[in-house]
Amino acid sequence: MNILILGSGGREYSIGLAIYKENAHNLYFMPGNGATDKLGTNINIKDYNQLAVWAKDNSIDLTIVGPEAPLVNGVVDIFKKNDLTIFGPSAAAARLEGSKVYMKNILKKYNIPTAAFIETSNEKEAHDFIETMNLPIVVKADGLCAGKGVIIAQSKDEAKIAVSDMLSGASFGDAGASVVVEEYLDGYELSVFAICDGENYKVLPAAQDHKRVGDGDTGPNTGGMGAYAPTPLVNDEIYKKIEERVIKPTLKGMQNEGAPFEGVLFIGVMVVKGEPIILEYNVRFGDPECEILMPLLATPVSELFYKGATKQLDKLDIKIKNEFGVGVVMASGNYPYGSSTPAEIIVDRIVDNDLLENSHISYAGVEKIDGKLMATGGRVLVCVGFGKSIKEARDRAYALCGQVHFAGKKCRSDIAYQALK
Repeated sequence: MNILILGSGGREYSIGLAIYKENAHNLYFMPGNGATDKLGTNINIKDYNQLAVWAKDNSIDLTIVGPEAPLVNGVVDIFKKNDLTIFGPSAAAARLEGSKVYMKNILKKYNIPTAAFIETSNEKEAHDFIETMNLPIVVKADGLCAGKGVIIAQSKDEAKIAVSDMLSGASFGDAGASVVVEEYLDGYELSVFAICDGENYKVLPAAQDHKRVGDGDTGPNTGGMGAYAPTPLVNDEIYKKIEERVIKPTLKGMQNEGAPFEGVLFIGVMVVKGEPIILEYNVRFGDPECEILMPLLATPVSELFYKGATKQLDKLDIKIKNEFGVGVVMASGNYPYGSSTPAEIIVDRIVDNDLLENSHISYAGVEKIDGKLMATGGRVLVCVGFGKSIKEARDRAYALCGQVHFAGKKCRSDIAYQALK
């Protein structure tokens, strides 16, 4: 097949790498990054209508959308109008991520377990609700904020300031024109991904992300500093509850809303006393969770996405390798506070066969400058290790980190600590 992947991050690189290893397809990336040109061809056509014409002219058999913004902006609708096969939700279904207010109201309408909340664009109403709450308090901007629009306030004053900053546009511009204020849930968090075709679904192994920048979950939130899967903190009973109480009613509900959900349903779950409570939905893979899940699939990744895009998931028997994956994000020096000076990336030649066979790098915030691969983004790359145990996978991921060098590089040293306590 000729396959087009939209996006430029580690998520898109890892999808491309998994398909590249199938040795059966021609890959294109729009726009891709400084390393995706080793897997396929980077193109640069930002207008979705023009991109659809290019896809037709170049006989693209399948398009896979990585990030949320093109989905919310309707790239799937444009491609489908042009009779192109594309994996991802329509703009109407992508509102599950595009609007936290919409998402919370869907959860409420279809009796899907979630935290008590209020959604409002009225500052006084939000402040009055905050006065009734226990600490800490969660405040969310309604729109897309690249994973940074959530404040966990430790005092009522902090929560009120967060609400006021969002509603005034000071924090997140138009994305904060409406807010969700909700109760804080005390439990442990899971990332669960369901591949959906509108009616059918396949659930991938649950992962755990590490959001805060520092060891021991300290410092500010980031897009994610590392992840591992499958997590031993989930059992068959929790999977069953998530399927029966969350995935099935969501797919049925979205059909009722006239916006059947096709694509990746990313379910942010908080497990409280054995009960899964939904924190949020996203409509694409998490990053860095995608980087560890793609290589754990024994089923060809291209087949999974193609069957998802053509409503044939009921015909697919999904197989997962009997392994664990751990991904460690290597970030630039000033991440997540500000941008860093571009720095050349040097990767030592790996002579250890064990490491060569059981680890790899997924590149994210990188560019080619004068023929050199440069770290130009906040999250630069992910070192991924595999093993028969989480410890073995983690040790390989960190061994690979030791082979990678660029000025200002940093990473957490405790990825997967929850599973190894």
